[in-house]
Amino acid sequence: MKLIDAELLNRTSAQARTDDRLRKNYNFHERPDDPVNRLLNALEPGSYLPAHRHLNPAKDEAIVVLRGSVASFIFNDRGEIAECAVIDPQQGVYGFDIPAGEWHSLLVLESGTVVYEVKPGPYVPLQESDLAPWTPRTGDAGGIDRYLKRLQDELSNRNKQSKI
Repeated sequence: MKLIDAELLNRTSAQARTDDRLRKNYNFHERPDDPVNRLLNALEPGSYLPAHRHLNPAKDEAIVVLRGSVASFIFNDRGEIAECAVIDPQQGVYGFDIPAGEWHSLLVLESGTVVYEVKPGPYVPLQESDLAPWTPRTGDAGGIDRYLKRLQDELSNRNKQSKI
């Protein structure tokens, strides 16, 4: 039995804080070709998750926030934000499920955030065709900064509107 406890979350978060991508996985599945991939993903603010979908092959994805908070975004084919939700267990919102083919991304809102992720295996790295054409590519620091600011601004605007 593998326990998901504070020590595991703390250890994985510590690794994420020192990782260049500001995130670190802890896999529960033994092999990438297992029929179900189950993992912790420790994420730090500033971690970049490009807008993507899972079509090649088609996979649904479920995420539960164990600690911290994220904003989840769904985009239309033109890159416009269609849906946005803050996932924060302290506020009674625990996770989300993304159907295959939906463009989606995350914005990490708190240091020490850890999510539990489940999707069908085998593990297949994202293909170029699964990356949104309007999302910055890894290595485009300026584009990534603008993208993360856009998500943060959208979240701020939605928060302001909900308080009116």
